[in-house]
Amino acid sequence: MEKNKEIILVVEDEDIARKNLEHILVKTGYDVISVNNGKKAMELLQSRNIDLVITDLKMEQVDGMQVLRKTKELQPYTEVIMITGYATVDSSVEAMHQGAYYYIAKPYKIGEVRKIAREALIKRQLQLENLELKETLKRCVQISSIVGQSSTMIEVQKTINQIAPSDINVLILGESGTGKELVARSIHQLSLRSEKKFIAFNCGSFTEDLMANELFGHEKDAFTGATKAKAGLIKVADGGSVFLDEIGDMPLTMQVKLLRVIQEKEILPVGGEKPISVDVRFIAATHRDLKEDVEKGHFRQDLFYRLNVITIKLPSLSNRDGDIPLLAYHFLTQKCEAMKKDVKSITRESMELLCQYTWPGNIRELENVIERAVALASGPEIQVVDLPEYISNLSVETYRRHDSEFPTLEEQEKNYIKWVLDKCDGNKTKAAKIMGIDRVSLWRKIKRFEIDSSGE
Repeated sequence: MEKNKEIILVVEDEDIARKNLEHILVKTGYDVISVNNGKKAMELLQSRNIDLVITDLKMEQVDGMQVLRKTKELQPYTEVIMITGYATVDSSVEAMHQGAYYYIAKPYKIGEVRKIAREALIKRQLQLENLELKETLKRCVQISSIVGQSSTMIEVQKTINQIAPSDINVLILGESGTGKELVARSIHQLSLRSEKKFIAFNCGSFTEDLMANELFGHEKDAFTGATKAKAGLIKVADGGSVFLDEIGDMPLTMQVKLLRVIQEKEILPVGGEKPISVDVRFIAATHRDLKEDVEKGHFRQDLFYRLNVITIKLPSLSNRDGDIPLLAYHFLTQKCEAMKKDVKSITRESMELLCQYTWPGNIRELENVIERAVALASGPEIQVVDLPEYISNLSVETYRRHDSEFPTLEEQEKNYIKWVLDKCDGNKTKAAKIMGIDRVSLWRKIKRFEIDSSGE
């Protein structure tokens, strides 16, 4: 579909000057409306959408400064270029103060007018794109902190809406950093248990003994130092929801105990003799392939089927077409509020780089990058210089092979991981930190892409 031409309104009371300017702009490729006085210009601004106004300053009855003020009142995102044969410092300062994009003194060069007009229109387009993203962010289907309008995320949101009111257990699958806990919290918030507690527990962060103590609690004198009884997290969440993150890392013996809790709806505290009744909904999540773990004997089949009543699979950020700008502005708003900064937008060049990058650390990495950029930003926009070097150094050429074909996202991710590992001399801990992912996630990607690596 052919893009509509930008409309420029020329306001000039001198016939020859007006026709010359109109000729220059039409020849450049713009649609031009020209009028010979400020009053007609103001009438047009009330009835037509204008992309750019180029106005003379000195005109009878209604001058260029009045046209400027009326333009900003009626169409605030329309840029105004002031042209005058009576240039003074005071008038130029006043014009810029009132919101003029540029102030050009006569006689002007054709190339200068074309360049400034193009830059003004680019600024307007960027402002409108930023505005549209913010409006879309408000309008798009959102559940809790979930932001997205890609087809995959709309399906995820639809599934959450459907299953949240029921009391069935849910298994959430996805790479690290894809937002599994946000989905779990959304399910809880939309459920009949929303008034009760939501407890999140990471199964990969505790030893088996500590895990049993945290989840089931203990009785007084159950072990050395247990001077009083402690309620477990499952009991604390009674009536609410328990989110078991990285359930695939839970030891087999703990899986047996958890299975009993799900089946019998009761827990036995460490050192206790009487079971305690509990009523909770379990939501589990993992980055692992649990079916494969079941086949290998690393995960209990009966527990898998108990948890896997409904499965929600979250896509990686690189597979969420169109969501990166929305998420970037979502985090921009969050981080500005937290840091008390007034960064309003992201430059076009910066956004293009963010959209080009493959995000091995997914949403968590994007959030970290935006947080860093907001902290470094010295003006109202996030600039390319505010982005990490591994993103700011990207270029379109990076995404082409020598035969000019585009590589797949997987190929690009593989090449990026190999490049970072090479820069880190094979140090996986350092490479994982640079990429914004944990070391375990990096190991999985190395194995998946069959990357030859060495070092610690």
